[in-house]
Amino acid sequence: MNALDLKNVAIPGRLEDVNLSLPRGRLLGLIGPNGSGKSTLLQAIGGLLTHEGEIRWFGRILPSIPMMERGRLATWVPQETQFSFGFTVRSVIAQGRYAHGDDDRGIDALIERFDLAELADRPVNRLSGGERMRVLLARALATEASLQLWDEPLGPLDVRHALDVLTMAREQADAGHTVVLSLHDLRIADRLDAIAVLNKRRLCALGPTDEVLTPELLLEVFGVKAHITPGLVLEIP
Repeated sequence: MNALDLKNVAIPGRLEDVNLSLPRGRLLGLIGPNGSGKSTLLQAIGGLLTHEGEIRWFGRILPSIPMMERGRLATWVPQETQFSFGFTVRSVIAQGRYAHGDDDRGIDALIERFDLAELADRPVNRLSGGERMRVLLARALATEASLQLWDEPLGPLDVRHALDVLTMAREQADAGHTVVLSLHDLRIADRLDAIAVLNKRRLCALGPTDEVLTPELLLEVFGVKAHITPGLVLEIP
């Protein structure tokens, strides 16, 4: 049974006919130019946008899954969240346990893992963008959801914390969870199991990284000449 199945998923004017199947225990990267539909697709998968077509989580059609159960099965991390109130870092991470009965299982370990111990009692609306992203990711992992949807989680992070998050994403997939994340830095593509390429609001390629990332695709989608090496060297034409 796949973790995720999409059949003819579309949002008029924003996304066109996406078909995709993803097994459990996979780390999938969504790439594409700005405005190509990456965030829209992630939100549709997470049940946050009204869409045409069919989305299934673990073999179950999404509308049939009760909302509380959805909170245990999947979680979505936005690019940015503005907090209007001064909730503490610890209390925001603990929100991830709400669907499990609002306990505090694993919260302390996540605070340590995301290097947030010194910030645990600080209001989240007084943090930097990178610090807030680490809080959002910690909240996502607190859910213990088998389907993790992360929208450009690496963008606001410094090098150290970006590498930590990639390691955690890999650990999640190796443990049998499924992680879908959007990204722009193609130099980390070798960390992924597969890549889905969006262009002009369409899914134009899907498959193993070494098969999808070709000089021809990068020229067509991003308009850059590329020499494919383990480090992915790009040359602007």
